Amino acid sequence: MSSVGISSLSDEIVLCILHYVPVCDLLLNVARVCRKLHVLCHDKTLLTHVCLSEEYTASDLPVRHVLKQLANQVQSLSLSGCYWLSGSTMEHLARCKAIKRLDLTGCHLTSLRLSRLLVSLSCLNSLAFDVAPGFNSAQLSSEAVDLLSRLSELRQTLLTPSYGVVPCCSQLRRLALQFDIPDVTREGIGVCCQLMVGQSSVPHYQQLEEFSAKLAPGEARVNQTLLLLYLAVFSVHVPERLKVFLVSIPGPNPAHWPAATPLAHCLGNHSSLEALQLPRSWWDSMSLERALRGNSPKHLSFSRCPALWTQVFRSLLEGGVRDAARLISLNLSATSHSLYPECSGIRGGEDHLVAGTMSRLVGICSKLKHVNLMHRHYHHENTPGLDGEPHLCASLSRLQHVRSLALPACAISDGCNTYHNSAHTSPSSSLLHGLRKAPRIGLQVYKPSESEPSLPRDSTSGLAQLLAGCPLLETLELIGPGFISTLPRLEPCTRACIEPRGMCAWARGVGDSHVAALQALPRLRRLTLAGLPGIHKGTGLIPVAKHCPNLQALSLANLGSLKMMNYTTSLLDMLRLCTQLQELRLEQPYLSANASFFEALSCCSRLRRLCLISRSGTFDPVATETFVARCQSLCVCHIFMGGTLVACRTLQKALIDRYSAERPALSVVIFPLQHEDLAVVIRDTPLTLLDKITLFQSRVAQTPLLTPWW
Repeated sequence: MSSVGISSLSDEIVLCILHYVPVCDLLLNVARVCRKLHVLCHDKTLLTHVCLSEEYTASDLPVRHVLKQLANQVQSLSLSGCYWLSGSTMEHLARCKAIKRLDLTGCHLTSLRLSRLLVSLSCLNSLAFDVAPGFNSAQLSSEAVDLLSRLSELRQTLLTPSYGVVPCCSQLRRLALQFDIPDVTREGIGVCCQLMVGQSSVPHYQQLEEFSAKLAPGEARVNQTLLLLYLAVFSVHVPERLKVFLVSIPGPNPAHWPAATPLAHCLGNHSSLEALQLPRSWWDSMSLERALRGNSPKHLSFSRCPALWTQVFRSLLEGGVRDAARLISLNLSATSHSLYPECSGIRGGEDHLVAGTMSRLVGICSKLKHVNLMHRHYHHENTPGLDGEPHLCASLSRLQHVRSLALPACAISDGCNTYHNSAHTSPSSSLLHGLRKAPRIGLQVYKPSESEPSLPRDSTSGLAQLLAGCPLLETLELIGPGFISTLPRLEPCTRACIEPRGMCAWARGVGDSHVAALQALPRLRRLTLAGLPGIHKGTGLIPVAKHCPNLQALSLANLGSLKMMNYTTSLLDMLRLCTQLQELRLEQPYLSANASFFEALSCCSRLRRLCLISRSGTFDPVATETFVARCQSLCVCHIFMGGTLVACRTLQKALIDRYSAERPALSVVIFPLQHEDLAVVIRDTPLTLLDKITLFQSRVAQTPLLTPWW
């Protein structure tokens, strides 16, 4: 019987296979195998839309060869995040005359180089790039300015106070802004927006349909000041076609915007709103009601806006919008910095979810694909008024189209863990504090009392309903209501990781059996478990690794006790099974990154990004180097643990010197977590890398735009 090779397959089947091959390998390696593959590798279906953002091993020379072969075919090209490519490589993009969409975010691009590039790309209508220090729009040629005036889409990452090329773009339909400007430069010089005086005024966005702005983490006031300058034109005129307005400002004190209220009236009158996100202090309930009236939104994000949640439900459930069934993304997450007091079984807090209301919402908004309820609370038992109402998980299980879901840990619990509750809320009189016998140091003998309730068995019936009803779920985040990351995305970095004593008692009931139940999600790709003190040995992680073969991103933070790490054995067993894992983030006090840890991690041969955060943890430098040598696809290695600054810097330099030549995209940051210069290190690391793995944030319902740029 003759063997069947790839040459015997039809062209259609081979093309389907080649779609999964990276472009650099496709053109530089596969195309040289035989004549048939050479022809198929240059098929226009493979080369019309090209993304080189994940080509971490491609240096300048291979990329230039690829651009030469793409010259006559590529129409959409993304080099987003290719920070390792030199500026001279950007000039080779001028060969690609047919390009219509170009993303150079994170690449080295000066104003003069941009000008020469734009002159060569006459078909360009969508552009994304960084406005770096030294950028001067006056250096753009008249031909470049003429092309910019025809752009319909622009995305700017601002690294210095500037309008960039926005004043030149009079026909914009989509504008996305990323603000990443520090208050102080590396030289210690303060940054202010007075540098913008004398520049051309921003146009009035007459054709604008989508506007989004995202500020970098931290308390940089210059970013907020610059944002208000970009928003100034909205106080004069709101584009009639505006349908997307998304503004994300981290930190507890967003700047005031006087034109926020008039914007609400205009959005309500235009009746074309599709996506809305605002800082919590910009609108009140009345303004929100006016903005949503008569609209059919697809994306609503009111994270950290408790004063507006009631109005959101009222608008969706009581006819305040034209068609609530069109909603596909909803973010009603709370903040983690107001630790929840001891659970008393009393409902009525702003962050509590009501089962009946959520059941009605699911019935009306049945097409929801992305739901974020992080840091909220839901208590199924011992709560007056909930008798006869279904479990929240039972309601959410009716969302058959949901793809990503972020829930508070207490939402999947079937009842209050009365043992933990009584142990942490036992009343005591101040008169007895001085009369009690001090506990002996060492192992305490447990003596159960007659009045002490027994520890309830882990019940996962509610979670089982949710998993059975959502077979398409790909992203799941279960986060304890009181969890605070050491390196958060939306708040200033903290240097301590303190176990919240006010942790919700329902969340404490979420244990290993709940994690094991997640094995019922065969399509699961991204999993986040954070702030779950009920985890003991972590045995539930192993079934997840066995039955979720597509798991690509894993984030574990503060599981079990914070005084010691009890689930090390299960974690190592899980890592040995995660052969498809590409991204791993571990945040746990007393993490020991020793030889055994890195040996198990070496089984994750496709791992690209690794971040370890441990307040009192230790790492083995020799084992770390051995792991980096074995895991050849690793491009991001960020370690924030214990140890001296000298030891961290020595290992960091050794890894960079040894592997930067063969891995041009390699980013290595090793730094003591408790060091006073930690904030400086975070500031100097490219934001594209921090946002992907290092800084903790929920990724559910955080889509900046309804339709992707590429």
